[in-house]
Amino acid sequence: MKYNLKPIYARSVTVLTAAYLCLGALVAVAVDLAVASASGSAVGWTPTRLVGDWLLVAGSGGVFYGAVTHHRRRVEAARRDLETSNQKLQVLSRVFRHNVRNDLNVIQGYTDLLADRVEDDRSEQYLETIRQTTDDVVEISEKLRAVEDASPEPPDCRVDLVDAVHEAVGVLDADCASVTVEAPPEAWICADDSVEFPIREVFENAVTHNDGATRRVEATIRENGTTTCLEVIDNGPGIPSDECAVLQAEEETPLSHASSIGLWLVKWTCETQGGTVRFDANDDGTTVRLRFESAASPATPTR
Repeated sequence: MKYNLKPIYARSVTVLTAAYLCLGALVAVAVDLAVASASGSAVGWTPTRLVGDWLLVAGSGGVFYGAVTHHRRRVEAARRDLETSNQKLQVLSRVFRHNVRNDLNVIQGYTDLLADRVEDDRSEQYLETIRQTTDDVVEISEKLRAVEDASPEPPDCRVDLVDAVHEAVGVLDADCASVTVEAPPEAWICADDSVEFPIREVFENAVTHNDGATRRVEATIRENGTTTCLEVIDNGPGIPSDECAVLQAEEETPLSHASSIGLWLVKWTCETQGGTVRFDANDDGTTVRLRFESAASPATPTR
């Protein structure tokens, strides 16, 4: 059972303390009367005892007032820090995605011009390195759009996970990998269209980072009551164990960090949909499990 505490948090500290004092005074009287009734004597219920009980309630009310005031100050400070951090992230994301990308486009343009002028192999290799590096950074900026577009609110619509998986598989290069999908005819989940990004990213990683002679990717969709799971298994080199540990711990340090932002984006965008992600890697490959809340099929009649 979920309780809505917003009406309580919306009250001022003075109102909450006054309510606490009134309730405490009534409880003190009720307890004294109950004790007197149980003992069959009214000796224990005297004005002096009642005043003492009320003084105790008043003292605890002061403690209550101080504790609530301190807590709200900390919450307000945390809220301001969070707003400041969000503003910084939005500015950095906008600068990176627009300003930096525009500069990278200029670099790419001049790289193409130089490619037509150089003739020695070494210079061509240098230019190819520049081109590949700028392409990678531009790709990262495109991936960051998924974070900007993702809504922080819980999804209020549904997506057929089977269709989303087939669309992700359809854009892969069919000649570079063998991809198999085992799924029911449909599997509806609570999500919006942005869930397509983590699904597509998982399949792209399974193929792109697989340097095997024969690249195999096996996807399975399973429904288990209130949850629906997408499991993607590849036979690649696997995600390094330290990177998996970072993702599970949800914290990066100077000595422990993930080398790719793509894995973080998969985790973040999946969690904004109310889902969970698990990465398991070994020498035989990587297994990624995306788990979502199941939703009723649109064809299911409502009662």
